[in-house]
Amino acid sequence: MRFLMMHRVDESDPQSWNPSQEFIGKMGAFIQEAAEKDILITAEGVHPTEKGSLVRKARGAAIRVTDGPFAEAKEVIGGFALINAADRAEAVEFAKRYVELFDQEIEVEIRQVVEFDEIPVQD
Repeated sequence: MRFLMMHRVDESDPQSWNPSQEFIGKMGAFIQEAAEKDILITAEGVHPTEKGSLVRKARGAAIRVTDGPFAEAKEVIGGFALINAADRAEAVEFAKRYVELFDQEIEVEIRQVVEFDEIPVQD
């Protein structure tokens, strides 16, 4: 099964966007190990919201685009990883190892990816 892990960080914490060399080394080793074990499919960090946009559409309304930064959001997505795991429990254990790498407050949301063969066929 594939799981998407999205980590949230405090947008105002400079450490969120300027990682130390020590952190980069630890994360690089973690990523390499996970890739070699065929757990990690891909992982990336993202830029702060000032380089992003939100595209919203309410039911029956026009599409609205808001350029960042997003003042209403304190915690924002700082990056993501797509992993292979036998089940959610295994994905949670991987996420625990992942968050241990950080010296700052972090939250990781784990969501199972819907596979094509899981989509119900409509007659």
